[in-house]
Amino acid sequence: MRLSNATLANLPVSVARPEYDRHAQPPGIVHIGPGAFHRAHQAAYVDAILPHDPRWSISEVALNSTGVADALGPQDGLYTLALLDRSTDYRVIGSIAELLTAQRRDAILSRIAAPTTRLVTTTVTEKGYHLDGTGALDLDHPAIVRELTGAEPGTLSGWLVAGLAARRAAGGGAITLLSCDNLADNGHRFRRSVRDLAAARDPDLAAWIDDHVRFPCAMVDSITPATDDALRASVQAATGVEDAWPIQREAFTQWVIEDDFATDRPPFELAGVQFTRDVRGFENAKLRLLNGAHSTLAYVGLLLGHVMVRDAMRDPVLAGFAERLMRDDIAPSIVPPAEMDLSAYIDAVLGRFANPAIAHQLAQIAWDGSQKLPYRLLDTVRDARAAGRPVDRLALPIAAWFRFLELRRHSGETLVDPRADALLARAGDAAALLDLRDVFGDLSDDATFRDAVTRRWHALAPGGDVRAALGE
Repeated sequence: MRLSNATLANLPVSVARPEYDRHAQPPGIVHIGPGAFHRAHQAAYVDAILPHDPRWSISEVALNSTGVADALGPQDGLYTLALLDRSTDYRVIGSIAELLTAQRRDAILSRIAAPTTRLVTTTVTEKGYHLDGTGALDLDHPAIVRELTGAEPGTLSGWLVAGLAARRAAGGGAITLLSCDNLADNGHRFRRSVRDLAAARDPDLAAWIDDHVRFPCAMVDSITPATDDALRASVQAATGVEDAWPIQREAFTQWVIEDDFATDRPPFELAGVQFTRDVRGFENAKLRLLNGAHSTLAYVGLLLGHVMVRDAMRDPVLAGFAERLMRDDIAPSIVPPAEMDLSAYIDAVLGRFANPAIAHQLAQIAWDGSQKLPYRLLDTVRDARAAGRPVDRLALPIAAWFRFLELRRHSGETLVDPRADALLARAGDAAALLDLRDVFGDLSDDATFRDAVTRRWHALAPGGDVRAALGE
C-alpha cells in the first residue's frame, strides 16, 4: 500500500497523523523550494498549528524540479517525518495542500496573487538569491540578465516579482515574504533580491512592494540528514505503507522569527516558534557556532576519512579541535540575546553532533562551500581581525576546504558548488583561491589571514599528518 488519504486509517496507532480537515480552506502559505529541510521543519510546524487555525496550509512550489511533486502527488501530499532521538518517532505530515511546478506558471502566479495567501516562504539555499558580495541582487548574473530582458521567470526573484505584480493587479493586498535559508540577515537580503529586480523592471511595482510587503528575518535550525534507502525501509516497517519520499531529522528544532508581518501571522507560537524584534543574535550564534563547526567537521573529517558527523565526533582530536574553535575563536565574535547562554548552547550543539541516531553525511555538508563559508566562517574571521584576535584556528577549515577541492579535482568527482569551474581551476593553488574576491572579499587583501590559511594548507598536504595539524 502507498501512503495516501485513503490509507491513513491503516496506520498503526503509534504513528501520529493529521487530526484536521486538510482541505477546509485554501492554502494560506506559498512555499518555494520544497526540499528536505523545509518538509522536516516549516511544514512540520504548520502541521502542528492547522488543528487550531486551518487557514495556513501550504501550496508547495518547485521551480527547478518535478521530483517532489512526482513523489508526493500520488500520496495526496502526505509524507512521513522520522524524528531521531534515543528512540525514533514517526509522524505523517499533512500540511501540504497543493504541489505546483514551474510548468504551471499561471497557477503559481494566481496562488501568490490570491487574497487568501498571506505568507510566502522560501528555502532555496544561499545560491538561490543571486546576491553579489554587497548583499544586493547581482544584476550581472546571467540568470538575472535573462530576467531583465522580460523573459519568462526563472529565478526566485523573477517568480516573486511576477507574482507580486499579479497580486497588485488583482488587488490581493499586503503580504509577507519570509526567507527560511541559512543566510545572514536573510530578510534584508531577500528584500534586496526581490526589490532590486522589481526596481530594474518596474519602479511602480518597487514602490508598491515598499508599501505592501514585509520581509522579516528568521533563524531556523534542525539537523536534517538526506533521505536514503535505510530510512525508506524503516518507515515502511513502522507504518506498514510505502512512502516514496520520507524525511528524517533530529528531534531538536528551533525557529526564531522577527515579528514584522504585513498582515496577521500564523499562530506558530503554539508550535514553539519564538517571535522577537531582533533575530540577529540567534542567527549569528547558529550560523557561526553550529554551521561554522559543521563545515569544519565536514572538510577536516573528510580529509581524515570520516563519512558521518557522528563519526567525526568520535574522533577525539577532531572533536576537541571543533570545541576549541567554537569556545575560543567563534564565541567571542557573538553578542548573544539576553536569553541565550552561549556556553550551554555550545554544549547542546556538541551533543547534537554526536547523536548516534543521526546519519548526517559530511559530503552533504561540504556542498556549496563558496556560498556557505562567507557566512559560517569568514564573517567571524573579519570580527577577529578587527578585534586583534588570532585567526590561526579559523584558518584551518578554510585550508581544509582548499584540500577538499583539490581532492575533488584529482578524483573527478562532481563538485556541488555554483562556482565549481572557477574553484576547480584554482584547486591546488592556495594563493589563487584566496584571490577569489567573490568569495573572500576584503580578506583577499589581508596578509595575516592569507598567511594563516597558507600555513595551514601546507600542514594539510596529502600524505601529511592531519591530526598533528589540529594540535595547538
